[in-house]
Amino acid sequence: MSWSWLSVSSLVTRSALKPPVTRLYPIERRTPYAKTRGHILFVVDNCNFCTICAHKCPTRAIVANKKEKTWAIDHSLCILCGNCVEDCREGCITLSDQPCPPMRAKEVLQFRKEHDTPSA
Repeated sequence: MSWSWLSVSSLVTRSALKPPVTRLYPIERRTPYAKTRGHILFVVDNCNFCTICAHKCPTRAIVANKKEKTWAIDHSLCILCGNCVEDCREGCITLSDQPCPPMRAKEVLQFRKEHDTPSA
């Protein structure tokens, strides 16, 4: 019986003297690995609402409307395949290496272009 108590106490002592194996999240954040897929970023000012991204999305997470000049993405449906990023002619869709912020409920991010800049 003293043998098991001795081995447990030595294990506890060794563990107490070592630094923790985990990070103190959210204070310490892990640097993303190379080619990490985080979440889709969209810049509404550059978009011409061609809707190619919505047609190329295999899960229909993106909904674009050329007439109303709106663009929306449902991050809970997005599988981060990158089809929208590759096919965007204007470069307004990018893939971030940072993870998407946590959601408490299903959330659809919506963007609307308020003004049209005249072309020169």
